[in-house]
Amino acid sequence: MEHVTVSEEPSVALMYHVERPVFNEGYIDSELLHRKKRTSKSVQRRIAEHLRCSSEKAKSVVFGFLPILTWLPSYPLKEYLFGDIVSGISTGVMQLPQGLAYAMLAAVPPVFGLYSSFYPVLLYTFFGTSKHISIGTFAVISLMIGGVAVREAPDSMFAVNGTNASQVVDFEARDARRVEVVVALTTLVGIIQLVLGLLRFGFLAIYLTEPLVRGFTTAAAVHVSVSQVKYLLGVHTARFNGPLSVVYSLDAVFRNIASTNVVTLIIGLVCMVFLYIIKDLNERFKKKLPIPIPGEIIVVIVSTGVSYGMVMSENYGVEVVGKIPTGLLPPKIPDFSVFPNLFPDAFAISVVGFSIAISLAKTFALKHGYSVDGNQELIALGLCNFMSSFFHTFVVTASMSRSLVQESTGGHTEIAGLLASILVLLVVVAIGFVFQPLPTTVLAAIIMVNLLGMFKQLKDIPALWRTSKIELAIWLVSFFASVLLGLDYGLVVAMGFAILTVIYRTQCPKNALLGQIPDTELYFDVDEYEEAEECSGIKIFQSNTSIYFANSDLYVSALKAKTGIDPAQLLAGRKSQLKYAKRDNGEKKAVNHCSSVKKNAVVLLDVELGVTHEVVAGPMKQMDHVYINGQMNENHTESESEEDFFLQRLTPIHTIILDFTPVNFIDSVGAKTIKSVIKEFATVDVKVVLAGCSRTLLSELRTLKFFCEPVTPDLIFPTIHDAVLHCKHSRDVPVCPEVQRTHKPS
Repeated sequence: MEHVTVSEEPSVALMYHVERPVFNEGYIDSELLHRKKRTSKSVQRRIAEHLRCSSEKAKSVVFGFLPILTWLPSYPLKEYLFGDIVSGISTGVMQLPQGLAYAMLAAVPPVFGLYSSFYPVLLYTFFGTSKHISIGTFAVISLMIGGVAVREAPDSMFAVNGTNASQVVDFEARDARRVEVVVALTTLVGIIQLVLGLLRFGFLAIYLTEPLVRGFTTAAAVHVSVSQVKYLLGVHTARFNGPLSVVYSLDAVFRNIASTNVVTLIIGLVCMVFLYIIKDLNERFKKKLPIPIPGEIIVVIVSTGVSYGMVMSENYGVEVVGKIPTGLLPPKIPDFSVFPNLFPDAFAISVVGFSIAISLAKTFALKHGYSVDGNQELIALGLCNFMSSFFHTFVVTASMSRSLVQESTGGHTEIAGLLASILVLLVVVAIGFVFQPLPTTVLAAIIMVNLLGMFKQLKDIPALWRTSKIELAIWLVSFFASVLLGLDYGLVVAMGFAILTVIYRTQCPKNALLGQIPDTELYFDVDEYEEAEECSGIKIFQSNTSIYFANSDLYVSALKAKTGIDPAQLLAGRKSQLKYAKRDNGEKKAVNHCSSVKKNAVVLLDVELGVTHEVVAGPMKQMDHVYINGQMNENHTESESEEDFFLQRLTPIHTIILDFTPVNFIDSVGAKTIKSVIKEFATVDVKVVLAGCSRTLLSELRTLKFFCEPVTPDLIFPTIHDAVLHCKHSRDVPVCPEVQRTHKPS
């Protein structure tokens, strides 16, 4: 029975008083709880119900697949339209130079970056559930795509002999082949994301933990920066891919640094300084500025005009974007023959792309109070990549910088993204040729300045050092593996290491002996809290982990180490002492069988500090308080045989309580291990009981046939305090004075 007393005075704590019998699982299952009656459905009936069609179900499926139908009919024009228009224009203006720049990372001509900034963004408006993320080109994904393109279509495949017998590259044929590879890769990524979404694998991103993603993206920023150094300096080097590609790229740049184009370098540095200042101003005055200053489009327009006016490409040897065809290319079926070579890369890119998009989507959804569907986001990305690939695009995902601009400039819905894509379309159709004189060093400057946000993630290192060493290890492994081995192998290594840390946490849990806080039913670690007092004769063991095949032996070892009781060692000690006692008694009888002074052997056991064995020979004395089979024997006399004497208790501990509150699951190996522990400790007259099992865990134990002799449900208690009261009542030995059958915490 429970009674709650509320005091009129606010300074007095709320009190409760509970008086009830001590419960065990046998009583709870048979008397206290009764399961609801449920009719089991056959497999055929379940399938029929799942496939049954109704108007409500059809409506739910359509609305789930096309989220635009849920918000567009009720779109508030007066409240949202102006903000979406401003946000769409701001995002589109930013998307134009980034599309051109990130195409360089993807190893395809710049115009394909513009295509990738139009088709997928348009499609996401219909299928996406996030109102604020900006879909399009992204540096990390573009770099991963470029690595695949360079591997499948390297320069060496297109080398031809020049007029002076020197090796030159057929750039037109090379770029055409790389576009084919990239388009096929995009198709495959879209298929993988679409299939995973339909199979409800939206949870897949949880395996890319935040420290892993941040370490990985920081490493990608290193790769991107290194790849852009040659464009910034105006030197010509090969593009490297695979392990140590960063080292090889830097080595190639330094070997050719003498051929640096000074004009190219000056243009790039001026653009970087200007963009950095603009970004800093936008950050400092973001609350006062109605829209961010579009530094990137300003740089692109000004540098294009200067390059065109001064004919920099011819007069100063500055490398420019080159031909940008006007209009859209007709759709084309991808080259399916390269799919087998691309599948591992496609899977990695699809997972990374989805992880970046869903993390940004959840961040904005939490901030603005709406929800996003992970599975639908996976489907939306899959459709964006798959359908767009027929129109010569490469893989897209959410962009952090553009999403922040779209949200901060007043974007409310996906209409902002739709307007941004229309702006890109106008440029591609009407004025794309204007950007042909744009120096590539300007695009490199745009890329490198946009990476500053990723490099700020290095601040995670001191923060994680203070909060979580394991997460710091994940971050560092992800970073260094991705830098040294490449983004593909680095991601695999990082994910493998992250999974190992989960195993490590179960292999190295915190083990503790619990003690009672006086006058309460609370039990805490006796090593940490002064108030926690152990009950005499009872050990309460807690291990902060589940019990399964990988750690069951470690659990038993920790139990024996913490309680100081090892049944095998105790039994071996008793056997040894009995042997020596018989021998000593035999020798004494032979020497002086008529002596009136009797000798005896005493076993000294200190279980708390470790078991020690010592035989003390001397005049027979009466021994008080000797434990024999759990009972107190005040006088142990000579008339008892050695066999009876050595049946005395080997340890003052009569009960061990296993706190299963932290245990989430147990497998068959773990269940067998706990049963063997109960049987093993019973050999030295120590009873083992369980406390704090959840109903789910109890169901698993029943399924595993755990409850059979000698283990019964009566050994399971709902709380530690129930177990302590039961053990105190069932043993005629001293226990904590605080333990009472009726407990009233104050």
